Amino acid sequence: MKALFALPLMAALAACATPQERCIDSATRDLRVVDRLIAQGERTLSRGYGIEQYQVTRPTWRQCGWYPVRTSDGRIVRGAPRMCWEDEIETRERAVAVNLDEEARTLKSLREKRNELIRRSNAAVAQCQASFPETR
Repeated sequence: MKALFALPLMAALAACATPQERCIDSATRDLRVVDRLIAQGERTLSRGYGIEQYQVTRPTWRQCGWYPVRTSDGRIVRGAPRMCWEDEIETRERAVAVNLDEEARTLKSLREKRNELIRRSNAAVAQCQASFPETR
């Protein structure tokens, strides 16, 4: 739910980026994803087990409106609060077994892919800087 509040702020900040910054962001997106996956794999290897996220739904008693009340002069105003059961989704984590040898092979493969992506993104960043020179 917190992520939904951050989306408008992130969209507003993205709109403020210069064309060069947007181009560089786009050119380095895959590299950032691979970096996150490498960090996650290193944490898994150092712990010796993986972490899995899962969601549970639990009912929550919340106010969902007001009962209407008619006043003596005929107007309808808000009266007592109306309560409802609403499902709330909660994300939890649990430990899971992983094949550490396979995780190490995956991590090695990701590091090789990262080296390739660095070369490609450096060329793309240089192209972005040439296409959209920064004006100060």
